[in-house]
Amino acid sequence: MSWNSLTYFGDSMLLLPSGIIIALFMAWKVTGRLTPWAWLFTFGLTGFIVSVSKLLFLGWGIGSATYDFTGFSGHTTMSATFWPVLMWLLSGGYRRGIHRTMIVIGYLLPVMIGISRVVLQAHSPSEVITGLILGLSASSLFLYAHRHQTVKHFTLPQLAIMLILPIILLSTGHKATTQNMIEQLAAYITGHPPWTRAQLLSELH
Repeated sequence: MSWNSLTYFGDSMLLLPSGIIIALFMAWKVTGRLTPWAWLFTFGLTGFIVSVSKLLFLGWGIGSATYDFTGFSGHTTMSATFWPVLMWLLSGGYRRGIHRTMIVIGYLLPVMIGISRVVLQAHSPSEVITGLILGLSASSLFLYAHRHQTVKHFTLPQLAIMLILPIILLSTGHKATTQNMIEQLAAYITGHPPWTRAQLLSELH
């Protein structure tokens, strides 16, 4: 798998609709009535924090030249929030060994996605590391809070229904335009072009 293919597993075009699908299936498969709402809150809050960090930099240049930080890596943060929870949901009806292995995979995948962002020069190491900390903290808190909930087993038809949209999105490879939207919002609010990484790093010279 190429780095470009791997990085798409953290793209908002895939994760945002998939996050809503997860909530719908939680309402069906998880015993806790508030679990879907807790998930939507966790996922939404994490996305909001990422967006604010990007807006602060693009609009007002709030970042760190020393650490080459312009905001949390969205791909890394949202995948670290999403994948551990998805694996928890899908494997909840299996025996403990399989369940734990799937969750571990859910934790490892965002790390690989984060590495892909650095390799593709889309983000600095600091943006990826802080994104991992934020995203994995969010998913871990969610999983800890719902560790006593019972998750019903998925049949193959149910699994196919749940995964059909994510698979279609993966096959198309269309990327989200969230970064452009935040840039446009920053320009609209401040009345000047968005800040760039080059401008930030120029402070070191």
